[in-house]
Amino acid sequence: MNKKYQVFVSSTYEDLRKERQEVMNALLELDCIPSGMELFPAADEDQWSLIQGVIDECDYYILILGARYGSISPDGIGYTEMEYNYALETRKPIIAFLHKDPDSLPKKLTEQTEEGQKKFQEFRDKVKSKMCKFWESPEELGSVVSRSLIMLQRKHPGIGWVRGDLIPSQEASQEILKLKKEIENLESRLNEARTQAPPGTEDFAQKEDIFTVHFACKSIFDYETYNWQYNFSTSWDNIFYHVSPIMINEATDTDLRASLNRFVNKYGLPQLLEANKDETFEHRFKPPTIIDDDFQTIKVQLRALGLMVQSNKPRSIKDTGTYWTLTPYGDSVMNKLRAIKKVG
Repeated sequence: MNKKYQVFVSSTYEDLRKERQEVMNALLELDCIPSGMELFPAADEDQWSLIQGVIDECDYYILILGARYGSISPDGIGYTEMEYNYALETRKPIIAFLHKDPDSLPKKLTEQTEEGQKKFQEFRDKVKSKMCKFWESPEELGSVVSRSLIMLQRKHPGIGWVRGDLIPSQEASQEILKLKKEIENLESRLNEARTQAPPGTEDFAQKEDIFTVHFACKSIFDYETYNWQYNFSTSWDNIFYHVSPIMINEATDTDLRASLNRFVNKYGLPQLLEANKDETFEHRFKPPTIIDDDFQTIKVQLRALGLMVQSNKPRSIKDTGTYWTLTPYGDSVMNKLRAIKKVG
């Protein structure tokens, strides 16, 4: 949205007419809205309140200081200094532009009284202690203001003003708010759905339902190799308990098969040894491997239950492997199965 920034230009007036005009031109070229004291002569308390309000509405404050202190309020402070002090108090972004050599200016453009000169010097010294730039000619001042204001806008972005027809109407704002709430509600429901079993999975074997896992292994005894085929029964929760952690990030087909082989070694091989202990005494067994048909069935079942999916992470053309990862629901089930519950 195109914004216009309002800039308050503070200075004495009669001695800086040309300079103010250059600054106004520079601001207009930057698509800014200039405001200044000459539009509101600060002659009484009511008009000073008006000036304060204008400064409040402005995004930036610019001070131009030549060699004059300017007209003084009943409190003994110059109106230009009052404006500067107010901008400081309200933490308005400020840049001051001071003439490089006030003593070189014609006498008619300087303070005529000793008191005025003293107040001017004190004010100039105060301004120099903050952010300020220097200038010699009106043309140089306009150029310095342009560059400095652009930098100030980058450092302190203002609120700015926009055209009224670009601002949403009250009805449009209410409709936008209503739609935002609907979106938040839908996102909340979507997040809940992601941590729940997909519709239709209630018809599939799962959780404590039993699946029979078949495996093969070899043993060596007296320099001879023996081939064994065996099976054992386990729950789907037990299978997922053991294979899910490797898919927290990603797991290849090879990783998944290796995990299931470790699972078979933990639960199936001891049962084989126990059932054939008379024959397997002194046999040296190699790690068992799950038969491929059961491996494929387990993959299909975990996918059908909505616990894992094939990863769609971008890869190089040379990488033709299959990768698996947990779904949000699968991650939730894994945490329930594996997270250690608080005791007591």
